[in-house]
Amino acid sequence: MYIASQKRSQNIAEYLLYMWQVEDLIRAYHLDMDLIRDNIIARYSLDDSQRKQLVEWYESLIDMMRRENVTEKGHLNINSNVLHSLVDLHHTLLKDPRFPQYTAEFYKTLPYIVEIRSKAGENKPGEIETCLNALYGMLLLRLKGSDISEETQKATAQIARFTGLLAHYFKLEEENLLEKEAEKNSGKDTEAKPDTAQKSDS
Repeated sequence: MYIASQKRSQNIAEYLLYMWQVEDLIRAYHLDMDLIRDNIIARYSLDDSQRKQLVEWYESLIDMMRRENVTEKGHLNINSNVLHSLVDLHHTLLKDPRFPQYTAEFYKTLPYIVEIRSKAGENKPGEIETCLNALYGMLLLRLKGSDISEETQKATAQIARFTGLLAHYFKLEEENLLEKEAEKNSGKDTEAKPDTAQKSDS
């Protein structure tokens, strides 16, 4: 809960990956609070009040997983809603010419997205979910201590750069600073035009 709160305020992509991991941990312990207390909560140095809050947080997640029928697979609505917000922002940024860096990073990442989706079967996830799935897969490989090919590391590094930029713009949007950032980018473009013209004249 405390880690989730910190990640939520700093990097929405890392928050979502963390919450997916929490979902899988709950499943690994069969939605059993006694097992979660012994194997997860007991690891933290908490006072009684903090421990009570953490227990209640896990209990609420278990309750939601049961009610939303995601006890075996899938994601909680609270996490799916975050993903949908990221997808909406992704489309907004691509349509706005004032975010050329974002568009450039996306097209650098797109070949990896296409490759990953080609292996996903019939129910192919969207572009942003594909990126997050790739990062989550890498996280699981590292946790298991598996060997990771150089090609996979290269692909994951680019995907991480792209999702990191999306998370950055998401934070700006939540702080009502995205439009200011867009105007700043637009100003840079305007300032660059005279230089370009001078070079052309010479």
